[in-house]
Amino acid sequence: MPKVLISDKLDPLAVEIFEKNGIEVDFKPGLSVQEQLEIIDQYDGLAIRSSTVVTAEMISKAKNLKVVGRAGIGVDNVDIPAATEAGIVVMNTPFGNSITTAEHAISMMMALARDIPQANASTHAGKWEKKRFMGAELYNKTCGVIGCGNIGSIAADRALGLRMKVIAFDPFLTEERAEEIGVEKVELDELFARADFITIHVPKNEHTAGLINKESIAKMKDGVRIVNCARGGIVIEADLKDGIDSGKIAGAALDVFEVEPAKENVLFGNDKVICTPHLGASTTEAQVNVAIQVAEQMSDYLVNGGVTNALNMASISAEDAPKLKPYLVLAAQLGSFAGQITDHVIETIEIEYCGNITALNTDPLTSTLIANLLKTQLESVNMVNALQVAESRGIHIKQSYDNNGKDWRSMINVIVTSSARTRNVTGTLFTGKEPRIVNVEGVPIEVRLSKNMLFIRNENKLGLIGGLGTLLADAGQNIENFHLGRQECGKNAICLVSLDEPLPDDLFDKIAELQQVRSAKRLSF
Repeated sequence: MPKVLISDKLDPLAVEIFEKNGIEVDFKPGLSVQEQLEIIDQYDGLAIRSSTVVTAEMISKAKNLKVVGRAGIGVDNVDIPAATEAGIVVMNTPFGNSITTAEHAISMMMALARDIPQANASTHAGKWEKKRFMGAELYNKTCGVIGCGNIGSIAADRALGLRMKVIAFDPFLTEERAEEIGVEKVELDELFARADFITIHVPKNEHTAGLINKESIAKMKDGVRIVNCARGGIVIEADLKDGIDSGKIAGAALDVFEVEPAKENVLFGNDKVICTPHLGASTTEAQVNVAIQVAEQMSDYLVNGGVTNALNMASISAEDAPKLKPYLVLAAQLGSFAGQITDHVIETIEIEYCGNITALNTDPLTSTLIANLLKTQLESVNMVNALQVAESRGIHIKQSYDNNGKDWRSMINVIVTSSARTRNVTGTLFTGKEPRIVNVEGVPIEVRLSKNMLFIRNENKLGLIGGLGTLLADAGQNIENFHLGRQECGKNAICLVSLDEPLPDDLFDKIAELQQVRSAKRLSF
């Protein structure tokens, strides 16, 4: 039975969902770092929010850990490279708090436009400073959305509802998607020049850290107002303060800070800055949603192998999973076969998808194939870290697609180029679910792989079958299946034999010495 640790406060519904799926749960929020390190090796899954920090040290001790689920969108507190190297899937729940966070950004924008927090504090203090708080309308103003993904697109929709003009910068936003959601796609510098309000909805990474700085502020419209409910560090706080002090920026509203918890900050005490303590996802509805989603996603992975919202491997949706399952078996077999017949350092792996399979999500198939191929030469390779391992070894991965079925409705061909030569293996599914090898190194052959196999490259001459059969029979080795294939008479031929038991070394050496045998290999699947 899989076992999960919930190390942060999550809605009780998460525990119910895990248990309903047959998963044992320990709900232990508030553990010290040392206490977490002492018990983490007991668990297959770890469900967290923002308090638990999943470090490389924790991952090194988590010998049984298969998945980390973050109830929320940000994963700054997870060492994803270390998790990937260890073969641990890292998931988040990017949709559970999207509405809540977008609504908070719009609330901050409205509060910023009308000085609501400052006016509230003044009125509570017994003052009546009506003339002091002269605000600005949102109507007909230009809202610049930086990052138009899940949250940014919702914020854009709400801004459009307020009859604002919305322009958006996002390198992944297509013209079609921009038109669909009703925004104008622009480059970043144009957004800076045109926007009356700027709201930020991007993750913090090497491309976005320090995005709002003195140089970008200089490009902005005079009197701009800036809202950041994304991540601290995207806005350089000292530069923002200088922009406010100079009058370039009319005001800012921040829910996130470079250092959190933010007990001190250069912007605190400035009456043109509105601050909230990272409340973007803090609604009852959002906390319930992310708890449910992380429990469902982790359960699906631990019980069924389904992968949703993973950050370090290809996702497999509930809809795709049953369609992909037989192809995943085929991909694993092809990768293992190609790897076992490759003796030298691998330089390139090319995967060709042909026929009906091209309509499916092939990313999980690629990861599975490469993982099983590299396992024959390297340790600690799995579906999660396969692409990373290949890249670190300088192995070039190529993929191609041809929706014509050719000889089969669907086909996968893997071509492995090593320092010595190129080898290829082709496979398909019979009756839509039974994996078969149908071509090896240009030789047509139809083979169902089994646990113990013998692969022979031979000269297409008389005597192989008799000699091989005699050696196996004399040694008491029973043949399950025997497959032969050749290019044409007198040229290259191959032989694949399925055996009930593994071949001992002495018998294998005798087979390799047969006159017709050019090379022989023991294979295992």
